Parts: sequence; C-alpha cells; structure tokens
Amino acid sequence: MLCGLSATTQAQHRLEKIWETKPIVAVPESVLDDGKGTLYVTLIDGDPWGLDGKGGVARLKPDGSGYDSTFITGLNAPKGMAIYRNRLYVADVTTVVVIDLKKGAIEKNIKWEDAEGLNDLTIDADGTVYVSDSKTAKVWRIQHDKPELYLEHMDGVNGLKSVGKDLIIASGKKFIKADRAKKVTPIATLPQGGDGIEPIGNGDYLVTSWSGWIFYVSANGQVETLLNTSAEKINAADIGYDAKKRIVYVPTFFAKTVAAYKLQ
Repeated sequence: MLCGLSATTQAQHRLEKIWETKPIVAVPESVLDDGKGTLYVTLIDGDPWGLDGKGGVARLKPDGSGYDSTFITGLNAPKGMAIYRNRLYVADVTTVVVIDLKKGAIEKNIKWEDAEGLNDLTIDADGTVYVSDSKTAKVWRIQHDKPELYLEHMDGVNGLKSVGKDLIIASGKKFIKADRAKKVTPIATLPQGGDGIEPIGNGDYLVTSWSGWIFYVSANGQVETLLNTSAEKINAADIGYDAKKRIVYVPTFFAKTVAAYKLQ
C-alpha cells in the first residue's frame, strides 16, 4: 500500500491492560517515561486552556504506585513534555516551561507574544525543541531559547515526535512527516484527529485520539484500532511508551486516571 493511502485493518496487534490508578490524577494530559524508573504526568486540574495557575507535573512509578502530585506546581494547563540533558520541557498554553530535574524546580520560562495554545512538544538529538500551537495551526522551533515559526497552516495540529531527521506530526486526521527542509510527506490518514504519537522503533507508530482511541499506524499507511473507550467517555490523550517493555501509559484526561497496557 502506498504511503498516505490508508486503510483501517483488523487488528494484528492488541493492548492488554496491566494496571490503572484510582481516579485521583488531576486531569492528566501527557505521560512521559524517563527510562529511569519515573513517569512524569502533566496535570491540568482545571480549564484545559485556562491560565489559572492550578496545573503542574506529577510523578508516578512504572507500576502505577507512588503517585506524587506535588513535584511541580503553579503551572496553568500543561500538556506535552520532553526531556533533554536533565531538563524537562513542558508546553503550557503560552509558555514553554523548563524544569531542572535534579533540583525539581522551574529553571526558566520561554514565552513569546504569538503563542496562544501550545500543546505537544518534542526535542531532537541536537536539543532543538519543536512545539505545536493548536489554536494558531503553527509549529514553532526553539533553538537557544529563541522561538521561531517553523510550519504554519497546520489545521488541527497537535502531536509531535522527533524521529531521526524527521518531525512526525498529527495535524487533524493527517498523519505526516516533515524533513529538515520542511518537505511534508503523508504517512497515513487517521480515522479520528490525532493527539499523542509514540514510535514503535520499526517505522510504525502508536497514535491516540483524545476522544478515546489508540491506533497502530504501520509504515505502509495501514491503521489498526487497538482501543476505543469513547463510548465510555474515557479519553486517551498524550501517551507515554516504554519501547523495551512495550508498555503504553495512557492519561485519561477527564477520567482522572493513568492506565498501562502491554502492546502485544
């Protein structure tokens, strides 16, 4: 099948639920596995786009225990995260917050006038930060703490993931990649608008849709539905992924839990 010409197939893969926290997580939007025994979870704890100071970043162990909601407080409605050299970068509506993980404290805030709805965030191997602005349909690039417009007219833009020299993007139902020359190539068409993105490592991806879907997107553009909790009104926001153990960590947003699944 040609890249970009998608078909929804019967699942060749599946998700097996391992655990789920109690509904005590204050509107979790994103989960990030640091690969060292800690899951970071962004907490909105209020209006999904509110500048109310109620948000923060929690910590959780990979087995679902040890929930700590007080690691970082005083944010607004934080969403996507990425780690580079012991610093946690968080997209927080109009600001990219930089957290020193060793100190457990905010180091700096990167803010610019044109940022309105910063959503997902990823960092490449060189330390360049990319962040999506869902309200302005733009992707920004930040180098040396200086933001610059990278891509625009990206309707519905949300999930981002740096993979090699490519930026993988969920822009509405379009699942695409942009190379360093900003050439955009389609990968697949999603059944629902995309949110979180995690590479499997073989050219395939896991992609979520906020309303409660998780898709397995093959490199050839085929799409499998692995999970659909939309009827139960259980969301599936920006997932985390342990590639070695093939464990998917799902923040359920308004359901206020984090759930873990084994990818089979």
